[in-house]
Formats: sequence, C-alpha cells, structure tokens
Amino acid sequence: MAAERGARRLLSTSSFWLYCLLLLGRRAPGAAVARSGSAPQSPGASIRTFTPFYFLVEPVDTLSVRGSSVILNCSAYSEPSPKIEWKKDGTFLNLVSDDRRQLLPDGSLFISNVVHSKHNKPDEGYYQCVATVESLGTIVSRTARLTVAGLPRFTSQPEPSSVYAGDNAILNCEVNADLVPFVRWEQNRQPLLLDDRVIKLPSGMLVISNATEGDGGLYRCVVESGGPPKYSDEVELKVLPDPEVTSDLVFLKQPSALVRVIGQDVVLPCVASGLPTPTIKWMKNEEALDTESSERLVLLAGGSLEISDVTEDDAGTYFCIADNGNETIEAQAELTVQAQPEFLKQPTNIYAHESMDIVFECEVTGKPTPTVKWVKNGDMVIPSDYFKIVKEHNLQVLGLVKSDEGFYQCIAENDVGNAQAGAQLIILEHAPATTGPLPSAPRDVVASLVSTRFIKLTWRTPASDPHGDNLTYSVFYTKEGIARERVENTSRPGEMQVTIQNLMPATVYIFRVMAQNKHGSGESSAPLRVETQPEVQLPGPAPNLRAYAASPTSITVTWETPVSGNGEIQNYKLYYMEKGTDKEQDVDVSSHSYTINGLKKYTEYSFRVVAYNKHGPGVSTPDVAVRTLSDVPSAAPQNLSLEVRNSKSIMIHWQPPSPATQNGQITGYKIRYRKASRKSDVTETLVSGTQLSQLIEGLDRGTEYNFRVAALTINGTGPATDWLSAETFESDLDETRVPEVPSSLHVRPLVTSIVVSWTPPENQNIVVRGYAIGYGIGSPHAQTIKVDYKQRYYTIENLDPSSHYVITLKAFNNVGEGIPLYESAVTRPHTDTSEVDLFVINAPYTPVPDPTPMMPPVGVQASILSHDTIRITWADNSLPKHQKITDSRYYTVRWKTNIPANTKYKNANATTLSYLVTGLKPNTLYEFSVMVTKGRRSSTWSMTAHGTTFELVPTSPPKDVTVVSKEGKPKTIIVNWQPPSEANGKITGYIIYYSTDVNAEIHDWVIEPVVGNRLTHQIQELTLDTPYYFKIQARNSKGMGPMSEAVQFRTPKADSSDKMPNDQASGSGGKGSRLPDLGSDYKPPMSGSNSPHGSPTSPLDSNMLLVIIVSVGVITIVVVVIIAVFCTRRTTSHQKKKRAACKSVNGSHKYKGNSKDVKPPDLWIHHERLELKPIDKSPDPNPIMTDTPIPRNSQDITPVDNSMDSNIHQRRNSYRGHESEDSMSTLAGRRGMRPKMMMPFDSQPPQQSVRNTPSTDTMPASSSQTCCTDHQDPEGATSSSYLASSQEEDSGQSLPTAHVRPSHPLKSFAVPAIPPPGPPTYDPALPSTPLLSQQALNHHIHSVKTASIGTLGRSRPPMPVVVPSAPEVQETTRMLEDSESSYEPDELTKEMAHLEGLMKDLNAITTA
Repeated sequence: MAAERGARRLLSTSSFWLYCLLLLGRRAPGAAVARSGSAPQSPGASIRTFTPFYFLVEPVDTLSVRGSSVILNCSAYSEPSPKIEWKKDGTFLNLVSDDRRQLLPDGSLFISNVVHSKHNKPDEGYYQCVATVESLGTIVSRTARLTVAGLPRFTSQPEPSSVYAGDNAILNCEVNADLVPFVRWEQNRQPLLLDDRVIKLPSGMLVISNATEGDGGLYRCVVESGGPPKYSDEVELKVLPDPEVTSDLVFLKQPSALVRVIGQDVVLPCVASGLPTPTIKWMKNEEALDTESSERLVLLAGGSLEISDVTEDDAGTYFCIADNGNETIEAQAELTVQAQPEFLKQPTNIYAHESMDIVFECEVTGKPTPTVKWVKNGDMVIPSDYFKIVKEHNLQVLGLVKSDEGFYQCIAENDVGNAQAGAQLIILEHAPATTGPLPSAPRDVVASLVSTRFIKLTWRTPASDPHGDNLTYSVFYTKEGIARERVENTSRPGEMQVTIQNLMPATVYIFRVMAQNKHGSGESSAPLRVETQPEVQLPGPAPNLRAYAASPTSITVTWETPVSGNGEIQNYKLYYMEKGTDKEQDVDVSSHSYTINGLKKYTEYSFRVVAYNKHGPGVSTPDVAVRTLSDVPSAAPQNLSLEVRNSKSIMIHWQPPSPATQNGQITGYKIRYRKASRKSDVTETLVSGTQLSQLIEGLDRGTEYNFRVAALTINGTGPATDWLSAETFESDLDETRVPEVPSSLHVRPLVTSIVVSWTPPENQNIVVRGYAIGYGIGSPHAQTIKVDYKQRYYTIENLDPSSHYVITLKAFNNVGEGIPLYESAVTRPHTDTSEVDLFVINAPYTPVPDPTPMMPPVGVQASILSHDTIRITWADNSLPKHQKITDSRYYTVRWKTNIPANTKYKNANATTLSYLVTGLKPNTLYEFSVMVTKGRRSSTWSMTAHGTTFELVPTSPPKDVTVVSKEGKPKTIIVNWQPPSEANGKITGYIIYYSTDVNAEIHDWVIEPVVGNRLTHQIQELTLDTPYYFKIQARNSKGMGPMSEAVQFRTPKADSSDKMPNDQASGSGGKGSRLPDLGSDYKPPMSGSNSPHGSPTSPLDSNMLLVIIVSVGVITIVVVVIIAVFCTRRTTSHQKKKRAACKSVNGSHKYKGNSKDVKPPDLWIHHERLELKPIDKSPDPNPIMTDTPIPRNSQDITPVDNSMDSNIHQRRNSYRGHESEDSMSTLAGRRGMRPKMMMPFDSQPPQQSVRNTPSTDTMPASSSQTCCTDHQDPEGATSSSYLASSQEEDSGQSLPTAHVRPSHPLKSFAVPAIPPPGPPTYDPALPSTPLLSQQALNHHIHSVKTASIGTLGRSRPPMPVVVPSAPEVQETTRMLEDSESSYEPDELTKEMAHLEGLMKDLNAITTA
C-alpha cells in the first residue's frame, strides 16, 4: 500500500501545481479582463453588473421649409431613466429659455416656426441627442442634419418649343436641389395631371412622350415651399401634325453621372426625338437590361430608366441606346452607389482591474470608407500616451485608473451618414485575500539594464518565502508625476525579472514590485526611480517631402533640411520602391532634390528620405506615393477573333494589351476594317475602353473583310494588331434553331485511321457554323473534333488496328448542335496489304474535298510557372524555318482537367507561338492542345501536352471537425475530421490545437501532431467536466493552411467508470507521472480490482507474489552469470575477431565482441499472458519537439509504438514518443521531465509497420529472433524493423496491458538463431526507420517459443519483473568482417536447451 499512498501524495502535489498555474494564468496580462457581461468570480467580492443603457430611437436627417414645425426623435433606455439633452453643431442647447425649441417627454426635440433667411439660419445644422445617468455615464446618439429649403430660385426656365405628333418633348424647370420635392406643373393655369405618358423627372423637368394635340398649350412650373408660390415663365408648346418624313435622331435629354445611397431610388433620364419615333433600350456594362420582367427596373415615359431600392450591384456604366430603324445613337452615364457606415464588430462590455491594459474593438464598413472616432461619456477621446488607436479603429487604454470607468462609443462617419455603437467599462476592486500568509515585499529590486526605450528589472524573493518557486510577480510602473500606473506580470512562477518595453528616452519612471501566492498579493516593494538613457543625437525627419512625375519614366523628389538636425547633415539617402513589390532601392543624394529615371510607365512608386549626420541615419520620413505619367500603349490588343453573324455583319472580339504594356488607363479602342479587294478604302470606328467587342454592320454580302484593332490612352494610339480576315455569308440564314441532320455520312477505314466524308444538311436555310465529329471504340463520345462549316472530309488518325469504332457527325451553330448521324467502321489489321492511300468515294452527293485542312501545330509543351499559371509553347511546320508569322493566322489553345470527369474545355486565341494560361487550380493535372486557323482553313487539334500546376499551401481548413467521448473512458476523447476542400497538394500532416480558453494566444494551446494519412486522433487524460476547444490545421509541402473554427466539447462528469483497469496497471496515480525505474526492491501496488471476487488481495497472495519476485530475481542473476561466463570463454578464442550481434524482428545492432556488454531483455510479465508492445519510431526524419504547456493526469502509461535501436547509446539519445496504432497520445511527463511532443512536419509519407503475428491459439504472445551477420557501416547507422505483437482479442474481460518504458525498449526473450552464411544481402521490402540514416539487412525470421506464465484460471493484477540492465555499449571501433565470428550450431543448441529449462522452472514456480 506504500505505493498507493505515494501515488496519492503525488496527486495532491500535482493538484497544488495545477492551482498555481491557474493562478498565474489569472494574473497574466489581459487574463483578468472579462467581456460580455461575465464578471470574474472572486470569493467575498461584490460583483457589479453591466447596466443596459442604449438608444431606442435616434434622430435622422430631415428636410423642412421655412415657417413649418420639425420633430427630431430621440429616446433612450436605462434604469433609472436617463436625462436627455440636445447638442446643435457640438454645443448644448439651452431649452429652458427657448420659446421655439422644447423637449418632449420622450426626449424628442420639437422646433416650431422654423426660421431661415439669407443671413439668418439659426435652425439649420447638425443635431445630436445626449443621454446621461448619474453615477453611471453618458452616451450620445448619431448626428442628424436638419436642412431648411431656401427661397425658390430657378436655375433654368422652360422655353417655347414645338413637337410633331407622336414624338417626344421636354420642358426644363431646374431649381435648388432641396426645393425639387416642392415643384409641380400647370397647363393653361391648371394643375397638370401626370400619368404614364406625362411624367416629372426628379430634376423637375417635364417629359411628354407620344405627343397629341391635347398636349399643346401654355406651361409653367410652380414651387410651393411654405410661403407664397413661385412661378416660372409661361411658355407655349405647339403640337405639329406628322410630316410623314424622317427626321434626324437626337437626344433631348442624356443621362448624367449620379451618386445614390443603398436603398434609395434613382432615375437615369434619357429622352430622344426623331421620326420614325425611336425606341429606347438600356444596357449595363454591355449587358442588355430586361425592363419588362424585372420588378426593380421600370422604363418611364420617353425612355428614362428608374431603379428602385438601389444595391451595390447596381453600380456601373449604363448605356441608353435610341434606335428608330434608320439610325442608332447612344449615351452613357456612371451610377455610383454609396453605403452608410455599418458595424462589422461592435465594442463589448469589459470588466478590468486598475493598472491593466484593455482594448475596445470596433470594425466598420461603408462606402466611402468611414472615419472612426471614440467618445467616453459623451466627450471626445483624444489620443495620448495612454489612449491609443490601434489596428485602424480599436481603442487601447493603458494603465487603467478608476476614473476611466464609464461608457465608450465608437462613432463611424462618411459622406453618406454616421452610426454609433458603445460598451461599458467597469473597474473592479481586487478581491480580498483568502485566509493564509501573504508574501512580504520582494527584495533588492534593481534596474539591471537601462536603455533609451526599455528597462530590465531584477529582484530577489521575499524574506517570507526564500525559495519562491510558487510565487508570481507584478511590476507596476508610471512616469514620474503621472498618477496613471501600468502593470507587467511575469510569465511563469518563480521568474524574478521582467523587461519593460516602449518607454520614452530621457524620462524618469517609478517602479515597484509585488509578489502573489495562492492566498493573494503581498506587500509592495519600495518605489524605484529610474531614468531612461537619452536618445542618440540623430537627425529628425526631412520635412515637406514631395514627389511628382516628370515623364512616363521619371519622378522628381524634393525635401527640406530637418528641423532637428542635431549637427551638420552630411548627406541624404532616398529610398524608393514599386508598389506591390518588396524590393526597396536607394540612392545617395547630397542636395534637396533628385530625379529618378528609368522607371516603369504609369506605375505607382513610394518614396522616403533619411538624413545622415556624423552619428548615423536619422528618422525616416513617411512614405510618399506618386505614379509615373501615362504613355501610348506599347503593345497591340490580344486574341483578336472574328465571328460572322450574317450576310451584312461581323462581330469582332479582342482582349486588352497585357497590363505591363498598357502604359496608362485604356480610354478606347480604334477598329479599322477594309475590303480585302480594296485595301486603300479603310473605315475607322472608336469604342470605349471597357468595351471588348463590337458588331460591324452594313457590310456587303459574300465579301471578305480585313480587321485590325489598336488600343488608346489619353496620350494617343498604340500599335495595331495584324490584319485578320473574315467573309460575310452569301445570304441571311436562320439561326434561331439548331441545324438539321447532315444528308450523308461515309467512312473509309484504314489501318490506323478512318477517312470521314459527309454532305451538308438538305435544308440550306439554317446557319451551319461547323461540324462536330465524335468517335471512339464502341462509343462515339470518347473524342470530339470540330471542323469548319466549309469542310467536307476529315481523317481521324492515331487509331488502333483491328478495332471497332463508332463515329457520329453533327452540324452546329450558335444555338447548339443538331441531330447526330451515326456510322461504324472496323480499322484494318496490320497485315492488310491493300492500297490504303487510295481514297475513292462513289457517293453521288460527296463533293471534292476543298479546302484542304492545315497541318496541326507540333511539339506542344506545357511549362509550369506557378500554382495557377502554365505557359504553352508549340511549333508550326507550315511556317518557315525561322518560325516567324507573317500572315493573318491565329492559334486556338484549349485546356481542361479530368477532375471532375465532365469538365468542359476552355479556349483562348493567340497570335504567337506561345500562350500563358492563368487562373488554374493548384496541384491539378491539365491537358492542352492547339489548333491553327488561317482564313477559312483550320487544322485539327494537336497532340495533347500535360502539366500539373505546383502545390500551394492549403487555402481552406480541415472540415467536419467533430469531437466525441470514448465509450468507457470519460477522460479520453476522439477527434474526427475531413481533409480540407482546397488542400492544394498532398496533405503531409495535421496539427490539433486544444485549450480550455478559446481566447488564449495560439502559442498557449496544446498541440497534437497527426500524420497526413489519418483523419482521427485520440487525446486522453483530459480533466473531467471541463470545456475544451479544438482547432485543426493541415499542412502540405508548401506550408501550413488556415485553422478550422474552434469546436467546443465538454468532457463528461466524473463517475464510477473512471477507475478502469488501465488506471491500476500504470502503477502511479499522479498527474504527469512517469513509470519509475524498477529495482529489485520494488513492490508493485496492490489493488483489488482484478482479484477473483473483487476483494483486496489476501496476505497469502502477497507472500506468494514476494516468493515469485525473489525467485525470478535469483534465476535471472544465474542466467546472466552463465551467459557472461560463456561469452567470456568465447571471446578468448584466437579465431574470433568480432562477434555477430543477434537481433530480433524489431531491430538489429552490432556489438563489440564482449558478451558482457549485451543487455539482457526487460520483461513485463502478466499472469494471464505475456504481451510485448511494439514501439514505432516516428516517420519524421526531422521532428520539431515542443514542450506541452498544460499538464494533465496520466494514470496509465500510454501505449506507444517505436522501432528498436539495438545500439543502446543511440536508442537512449534518439528516443521520442509518438502516437500508437489507434493514434492515442498523452501529455504526461515521465521521470519528472516535461513531456515532449512530436510534430510531423515532413512531407515524407509515414512508414507502414511490418508485423509478424503467429497464428497460434496456445501462446498468448510470441516473438521472433533473427541472427544476422555484420556489415560495415561507417556512419554507425542501424537497420530497423518492427517487433511482432499479438493482437489483443480477449473475449472475457479486458485485462490491463503492460507498457514499455521509453528508456528500456523491449527485446524479444529468445535464443540467437544460426546466422546465414555469406555476405549480407539487402531487402528493400523492409521499411527503415527514417530517424537515422540506415540500411536494411535481409531478415530470416524464425518462430521461437517464449515463456508463458499460467495462473490456474485466476485473474491477478500485472506484476512487472525487471532484469538488471547491462552497461551501455559504446561503439568506438569499426566492426571486423569475419564470417567465423558466428556461434557454432551445437553451442547454440545447448544454450537454447538450457534457457528453455530455466523458463520451464520459472513457469512451474509461478503456477505453484
């Protein structure tokens, strides 16, 4: 029972250390900050709760007119009720003596008889509601703007006009923007009724569409804004009869650029006039808008477009296209959509103690980007040394004092509006100390290192606790003369130094140190006054740094002399860097200006200047960014292609020049085209810079045209593409449906090819743009080839001889593919000697093949450039030897991936012999092929080239992370997951992070490494009834991916099932316990859990166990002595120059020829069975070992797999723990050492265990022994294999399993077998342990019987029996290669018989 009492003492000691660790975590910086209403629970401390205090209603922007009344709403909630006040333009209003403004009971502001004149505008401005609760704090609402409409003024008057019947007309009436809602129209001095034909635009303009005689008359507009109405000029509108002749198409009103806020309505005006009456269509970013079926898009009278409830997606360029059948005109306008500030993350309530540092988080979005300011209790927070804005919008408060308590609000504002969100800060009193002694003041506090911006403090332990191992310390410091004190805590118990960072130079600081133990904080040390070192006299920043572009390739930078030069300025260093790169360049300058030449055109650069004096470089200026001037493009547009639409139009498509050659913003494209027969007559047209296609209409039927395109910037026109040709159709054909079936299909099989010929569909009135030929063995869907619509035959090549192919032919156009026509053919065998080159077609409808197809490109190669880019290159045999393209041919590149299988091809055109394919997926195999087209002739697709993009770090975390408790083991959980959706490469490993604090820094989480081929992992010895948080991170050869979201899991509560058999087998119940080194006087713990009747072991059983232990020890010593004597006799032989070391299936090793150096095997002996646990070495050749930061209970030693090193010295120095076969792991430390954790960061796949499990039912465990000859190994590396292990399949009760101690890897208890003669042979099939550089030897495995200890049907707890270890072997000389060093067969037989006899005696003793 002594061992049991020792385990209890160890458990209590571990509990004490765990408590100290938790106390340290609670004292760590920021650890005591509680958020969202959860106050830290301290015994005896009165907890204050957060008070709900917020606005129910906030004021909004309001438009009013002079003389009217206005209500600005405001209402706030709090207990008790808050006091409401109002600010106007930042100043509180005195509502007591104001007879026009009064406060309503709910807090709203009422303004009667609004005053507004040219020189007196007392009511217009920005209003803000302020709510205050005494002893609690103050909050402010958003600001609201009150706008008062001014006096009516007409910026444009209506003018007399006339309109033809059926045409459109407009009458202008433009007034102040704030008076537009008060505008109305009169006809003949009577109010004009508006309808779908007669409308008023938001600007006040009157639009009359489809004019009739009744629309004629006198018109005027009226403004009624509270005072007397204001009338415009009265003008006459005449309606003329239809002249029945055409008139020019013109815009009466074009759309203009507009800015709207999300949720508002917008009207884009567009009115055209002309006869015949035009129709209006709208496009957005070159996409036609469907105004008929859309609920948000409405076409108003005259053609204006109204968009309701605007969203961000509505932003863009809108085109109004007017067409009356004779001509088409268009106008465009940009719609910009803005968004009010919106909070993505609002500040949260915070509990904190004095001297701590806190951060209020605030994240906002909006368009334009909002600015953020902070207020505390209604007053603006001014940034200072203790109030700082960090991470753009967050507020950091350093060194809290009691007066910092209150309400903090984040106020976001942009041009559209503003919003506010707040949180409360409560400063808690420190909890009173618990009963128990408190530490005295730390002694000898000194500043051991003083610099300009940091100070290192050291001290000694308090006199009350000289050891101080369990003490933590807090260092309080402040500037001299400042009452605000900050605190810095030590990082671990017992640490007696801390470094205070971010101090000011030449400043006096006051420091004091306090110690804490488990009862609370002790006395403070005496204040220590320390002054930081003064800053070295270096120059300050150079003021007035300016940069401007001098040309497209040069920028001039100027600056002035630093105000604080601290001596003579020797020179300046000008740094500059292209934006988007990380390569900074510099140049030495002696003056105050410099011009940098040779820059890229229209590229943004950043500049900064550093002044130098005799002490060195000074403070750098902030960066200044400037862009070089634009220039004409230096390259032509890319991928020009033509598509014949009908007999009179051709659609032309292109892509912009590469970004590096644009040299500015592309403002447009110049299209030039001509008839191929009249090259001097060139037509030119311009399109906008965002347009990448254009329909050229009005062409002649059946005529060939040449086209070329050039890009434009504001500087001029760049180079044009080569001429590209296309021919219009002879007649307009129907393309509203797919083509009909081809009229005939003929096939001619050859040995490795099939010649296919066909005739077009009989219905010649439907457009046919080409033919699709499908073919394959048994199915026509294996391959598809598309040819030009003029082609009538095609040769399918690279086929298999003597194979049955099915062929299909379909005509297609832009609508789709038509009905297929099927045919089949069997290619000829190799032995066919007929004239395969003769091709005669007897079909009466088959025309002569014309034109002949071009030769396909050859030598297609795929060069992988990155994870998403592959360059395709090829050669064209139809070009001259220098491969220079001089005609109008172009190439079509297509590519696809086979995952998923139904992926479609993507295509792109190129005019050179290479193409850069971008936007590919990482680690994906793609296939590429190329086709050449010249005029009406095209080639077939080339041979395919394949390329796999490079890997990229995983871009998504592991998914479907779940955590479940293991049945029967509440302290063990199982984590399951699935690989990342975007692994971007082979996953080589996972890392599981877990912690009890989800907000802890990631380096404070416990980590569990898992090899990449596993998707489940067990973590044991967790604390019961405790919430844990789990994250998983995947890794491939490129690095670590993102972490998954934290998954919470609470371990079950403690119950009777906690005490499981393995808890008894460990021999130790302490937390973080390690299996002790067992000596001859070791007494195993006695437990009744495994006795026959569940009762404690009887004294008789105890005596019997003692007898067994003594007997085994004596027998073991006898065995050792016999072996030592035998080996000594053997080594004296002059014929033996070295000794062959016997190795088990688990590992081989070389020993020097002295048998006393051989270490006897360690055994764990069970009463029911002898089980040998294998130990796997990690497959990781370069592990990273990390300390586990959180200790856990470990009442049973975790089974681990590890390959044996038979070299004892190497084994002890290279041992490391790894997960077992079921991926179990533990954080328990052994022998008082902190447990190490292995992270498999290698990309090598894990080695698979090779096991030899005998199929016998009589032996509970077996092991094999192999004897091998030595081989020379200059690096001292050893070969490794895996130890055979029996499977645990006990149908009765689950007995405890003996586990191997790490310092003594288990060996097979067997006799060396006869070594094979001859030199060693190598067996590559056996896995080698990658921890060391090793060579695997050939293993001849022999089955050897092992000792079995019976128990006469009784179940007893396991009893460890240990054989004393021999001294470690040091390999200091090379092994001699002498084949005569093996054991003689008769000697080995005698040894085997002798040892078997000893084992039988041992078996008899234990069974007795």
